[in-house]
Amino acid sequence: MHPNDPKLRSFIQVDPSSDFPIQNLPYGVFFTPEQPDLRVGVAIGDFVLDLAVLEAAGLLRVHGATNVFNSPSLNAFMALGPKVWTKTRARISELLRHDNPELRDNADLCKRALVPQNFADMHMPIAVQGFTDFYSSKEHATNVGIMFRGKDNALMPNWLSIPIGYNGRASTVVVSGTPIRRPRGQLKPPTAEQPTFGPCKRLDFELEMGVVIGQASAMGEMLTEKQAEEMIFGFTLLNDWSARDIQAWEYVPLGPFQAKAFGTSISPWIVTREALEPFRVNGPAQDPKPLPYLQQKGAHNYDLQLAVDLKTEAMQESAAICRTNFKYMYWSSVQQLVHHASSGCAMNVGDLLGSGTISGPEKSERGSMLELSWGGTEPLDLGNGVQRSFLEDGDSLTMRGWCQGNGYRIGFGQVEGTILPSL
Repeated sequence: MHPNDPKLRSFIQVDPSSDFPIQNLPYGVFFTPEQPDLRVGVAIGDFVLDLAVLEAAGLLRVHGATNVFNSPSLNAFMALGPKVWTKTRARISELLRHDNPELRDNADLCKRALVPQNFADMHMPIAVQGFTDFYSSKEHATNVGIMFRGKDNALMPNWLSIPIGYNGRASTVVVSGTPIRRPRGQLKPPTAEQPTFGPCKRLDFELEMGVVIGQASAMGEMLTEKQAEEMIFGFTLLNDWSARDIQAWEYVPLGPFQAKAFGTSISPWIVTREALEPFRVNGPAQDPKPLPYLQQKGAHNYDLQLAVDLKTEAMQESAAICRTNFKYMYWSSVQQLVHHASSGCAMNVGDLLGSGTISGPEKSERGSMLELSWGGTEPLDLGNGVQRSFLEDGDSLTMRGWCQGNGYRIGFGQVEGTILPSL
């Protein structure tokens, strides 16, 4: 049976509402207090399946490599290429099937290889080589453009022709649960004659998906649509924290800099491109037609539901502030990658691409505080008299994402970050 077959069942009980059925098997890196060495695992139900243990036991052999899962990142495994990814995922799925006794009936091996998720500490899943953030939601770009330039000049002239992006900082990409320190920078309100230096006052989140590049491309070469698709190992939730007031003063003429360099959070699980295959959909119609190198024959968007919750220090329960879908993105991840390499830019194993803020057509589908509060003029009501225009110290933001199948879901877990005061 194909690893995506909805009829597949694991010998491990998995609730239908779980993010991690046998059809998913996302990769992550973890350690436990008893075994502090970092190694690679996959999520299955409420457990992490330790691939290093299976590899050492001889049940999981990766062609051309040894100890590839006894590693602090997925980079070495990703470098082996798409054929190895497919074969390995199929073998893990086979080992977890309800009718396969190899692992199921080996009580000692099960005890060593299956780690309860609440006993596992999740680590960064990849060693990020480079980080590029895009600006590819037409709804988001239009909302921001209306706020800053007016309705008649919302989209910049190049936006419909090119996936807009900028190179960010790989050094401050962190895993879910890492606190985010409120950044400091130059601030210049419209009424001030000169800038001052101090803590950001308009701290924001950006709801994004992260695209994990699993294959390299050579400097000077362009990519075809097929090549770009095969280079994508998988996807992760991504929160590209943003200091709106710092950005407003610094971004002309070269774009975001310090306003985006202080922190980017990703979820610990990377859902493979193969697991998302049943949920591929066509993106919005592109008008004008892109230049030939950006034109797509395949459907490269995904019907992937996204949710954002916010909890303040004064709240007992979090409040839902955004519900949207990845399918709305105007420029697909494949188009972003094709464009990224089109100048001859070399791509590396472990590169991370941010999709750009994901917003939908409805107000409840806006993927940033800037949009949800309309630049601070319409504060969000979180209940019990609590309001927010932008994020305050102590606020905790959680993003979740999933594709809903027939009786199962392909989920990403969550990415969470709590705001610490500026030093």
